[in-house]
Amino acid sequence: MPILRRLLIALLLLTGASAAQADSQYRLLVLATPSTYHYEYIPIARDSLERLAKLHAFAFDWSNRPESFDGDLSRYAAIIFLNAPAEQLNASQRAHFEDYMRRGGNAIVVHRAAIMPSGAWPWYERLVGRSVGVHPMLQTGVVTVQDPGFPATYCLPDRWIWSDEFYTTSNPFNIAIAPVLNVDEDSYDPSKIWPGQVAKPMGRDHPVAWYHRYEGGRVFVTTLGHDGEMYRDARYLDHLMGGIYWTATGRGAR
Repeated sequence: MPILRRLLIALLLLTGASAAQADSQYRLLVLATPSTYHYEYIPIARDSLERLAKLHAFAFDWSNRPESFDGDLSRYAAIIFLNAPAEQLNASQRAHFEDYMRRGGNAIVVHRAAIMPSGAWPWYERLVGRSVGVHPMLQTGVVTVQDPGFPATYCLPDRWIWSDEFYTTSNPFNIAIAPVLNVDEDSYDPSKIWPGQVAKPMGRDHPVAWYHRYEGGRVFVTTLGHDGEMYRDARYLDHLMGGIYWTATGRGAR
């Protein structure tokens, strides 16, 4: 065999091997639609997710349009509602998402996406696992690890100083969740909220991140992630990546 031909074959084999090694492990759909108080995070979060995707060998389709739910969702290992108001989905898009979950799809819900107006989409409220009421102004508090065996806590200290809107939640549908992180209400003022609202402390049981199974799939929720700068924070990104990893693969929890 001529030397040039052997070199070409070797080059093709090497290129093929490199392409195989670069194959993504799974693909996500990320919905990041701007709202009144959540829009500056979008370019920062997209850049950070691109770096995470390269580091951890996954792919994602980024969308700011609910119309992305009109197509085939089955190719996605998980769908991320990244601060996106899920009530923007129309009836057909909601039905597609519900069918996706019933067929074994998975969902990640981040901060604003956990809010659903009462009665607007009860199925989605059950998917989240908690209903969000008022949320105090952004304050610095102490977030505590409740499940050190879950990937979204692996890189966090037992007591983590964090600044966010610590949502107050209720459980009108009696959904069982597995808390991942709580917030210590003694570390901030739960009554410090926007004018015109009334807040009551939740006490010792105040989850700010959790997971559970719903319909046929896995659901991870973190109510942290209000400010754009948070998506540059290494620990927050580790927390989010841990949730993505478990939700998309079902692996990592101890």
